[in-house]
Amino acid sequence: MDASFTFDTNSGVGQVVNQTINSGANFIADYAVTTTGGTAFNFSGYSFAGNLTKSVSIGSSMHALKTFSISESSGTVTLSLSSVNTIGLKEGRYKYDVLAKTGSTTYRLVEGDVMVRAGITSSV
Repeated sequence: MDASFTFDTNSGVGQVVNQTINSGANFIADYAVTTTGGTAFNFSGYSFAGNLTKSVSIGSSMHALKTFSISESSGTVTLSLSSVNTIGLKEGRYKYDVLAKTGSTTYRLVEGDVMVRAGITSSV
């Protein structure tokens, strides 16, 4: 498990979890999400969206470079990018976030920095 945290829909603040992606490799991050009462969060009826971008500074091209595949099961939210999606990422620091939406309300579930490491070997 990459991280475990409590999702408090009343706080309005996403959990900060930094990640590392190796360029050209599959990336998978699992987040065990609990309620303030300590039980697995029930995400029934929620939809998710998550993106990776190089910068969110003013004047940057704030468009997503990559969109994560996101799945959820029993309070565990999984982000993934295939090696095909990570191979073009240049080494350096990126930003990401994951939004969770239910009805007309959208929450920032998790966000943070991503350090992308370039590989040396080009094929297996």
